[in-house]
Amino acid sequence: MGQVSVTFNNQEHHLGCQDGDEERLLKLANYVEEKAHLLLERMGSVGDTRLLLMTAIMIADELQDLNEGKMPKNDPASSELKHMDVALGKAVIRIEELARRIEIQS
Repeated sequence: MGQVSVTFNNQEHHLGCQDGDEERLLKLANYVEEKAHLLLERMGSVGDTRLLLMTAIMIADELQDLNEGKMPKNDPASSELKHMDVALGKAVIRIEELARRIEIQS
């Protein structure tokens, strides 16, 4: 049985997991910690129980959006899609400009 140490709200916790799942558990714990940190930045200091409950609700909201086929609001994939959309738009404009130049020269 694997075991990892994770931090939540500046407190270290030891968690058990299946052998080989240590890295996944660490990633998940880091994700939860990041969400909790966002809440702390917005709300200030709150008790552990309230922070954990609000963090769980925030993650449940993201999961609900995913189940409904929506992209999460602030995830890296959504941000990357926006960047790709902008880049694609710029490429289309550039291709149209080149096509006009070729028509003028013909």
